[in-house]
Amino acid sequence: MSQSPPERPLAVLVGVQLPNVSDTEHAADLAELGRLVHTLGYEVVATVSQRRDGVAAGTVLGTGKLEELARLTGGRGTVPSGARARKSKARERWEAEAEEAAEAAAEAAPVAPPEAEADETDEAAEVDEAGEEHAGPRPTVVVVDHELTPSQLSNLERATGAQVLDRTGVIVDIFHRHARSREARMQVEIARLNYLAPRMRESTGSRERQQGRGSGDSAMELDRRRIRDRLAELRAGLATIQQDQENRRYARRDQLRVALVGYTNAGKSSLMRALTGSEVLVADQLFATLDTTVRALKPETRPRILVSDTVGFIQKLPHDLVASFRSTLDEALEASLLLYVVDASDPTWPAQLEVTRSVLREIGAQSVPSLLLFNKADRLSAEQRETLLQQHPEARVLSAHAPDDVAALRQGLLEFFERSMIEADLVIPYARQGRISEVYEHARVLSESFDENGRTLRIRALPAAIARLTHAFGT
Repeated sequence: MSQSPPERPLAVLVGVQLPNVSDTEHAADLAELGRLVHTLGYEVVATVSQRRDGVAAGTVLGTGKLEELARLTGGRGTVPSGARARKSKARERWEAEAEEAAEAAAEAAPVAPPEAEADETDEAAEVDEAGEEHAGPRPTVVVVDHELTPSQLSNLERATGAQVLDRTGVIVDIFHRHARSREARMQVEIARLNYLAPRMRESTGSRERQQGRGSGDSAMELDRRRIRDRLAELRAGLATIQQDQENRRYARRDQLRVALVGYTNAGKSSLMRALTGSEVLVADQLFATLDTTVRALKPETRPRILVSDTVGFIQKLPHDLVASFRSTLDEALEASLLLYVVDASDPTWPAQLEVTRSVLREIGAQSVPSLLLFNKADRLSAEQRETLLQQHPEARVLSAHAPDDVAALRQGLLEFFERSMIEADLVIPYARQGRISEVYEHARVLSESFDENGRTLRIRALPAAIARLTHAFGT
């Protein structure tokens, strides 16, 4: 007998609509947060939203909405005081004696019949703390569509009795689960530790400490020191990896490079597979792939065209993750052409495109030539496709799953690079014939002839590639 998959933990979304955010934008933010939470493995069962001039400093929500949220999770709806009452030794002795006396009285009391005990339990299960009936399991996770301070996170957990995550924490956790390569795992761990460090909490048993460092430090201070040491270790290791990547990118400097950029789940990986025949992961979820993949355009061209699939962007992407993935974004910065991939079936695509452009402006890639691609055209009507082309005549409307659309895009890439190429003659001495493969890798050979000086090739390539080849063969 096959076992049914385990049920997903239940979650509640929380959002505050600020004055400068429209209803459509607010609904899109919460819908995207729901997809993030689903990617993380939770099932969204409710949403609590409130219009406010600003996020409440203590609990994000106002008093009434906080109580509404607490009714869903079974919490108190208020933040109990965290202060610890000071007790004298006499008071502690008295309380201990009273507790022992109560335990002795309980042991001597008659035991209630099982039926009565069961009835009381059932009745208690049907009524929550507020005296209202509640059926079914309660949400155990609250996810807030804002970045929370440590005190806000703590206050919400105490008021709701549930685990509380903010948007940044959800994104960092998804990145942590999906990172595959050593570099991506190190980058994500750096971002995760930077996120967790200020949110560490002192346990009740480790508050007192001696002055100074060493054995008298609290457990939290020791943990923070370990995090600082780990961050230093990760950054040193990452610097070595990134230097290796820089060397590889330098070796590809004369090659034709196309970088796919765009919002997460816009279909970049599907387009990558269609253009290059590579087996990159394709999944209908946010941040399915985090590692940069570089493959040659198929069928191969001369010179070769390399296609790279970069990490996707998202609204309110944590700055630590942008910084951590700077080397990934360098593929876009050093590309010959950027393909902005847009999910044309998403009504919020203009905002998503602006997110992509703003992040690329942040790293200085706005000057790289680009082409706008409206993907997932198979989900559009003929009128919608025509409207997009009228509004953006320079763009292409296509589907990564339509072979004719992919073939047309491939031809467009060839034509783009063809316009930048020039022709030149290259003489290769007979003593250097063993390096002729370099020519075929970086240029297209139009014709060849032989004389007493060696082999003369008529080639067509980018000016920089021709200059490097001429220098390499001393002609």
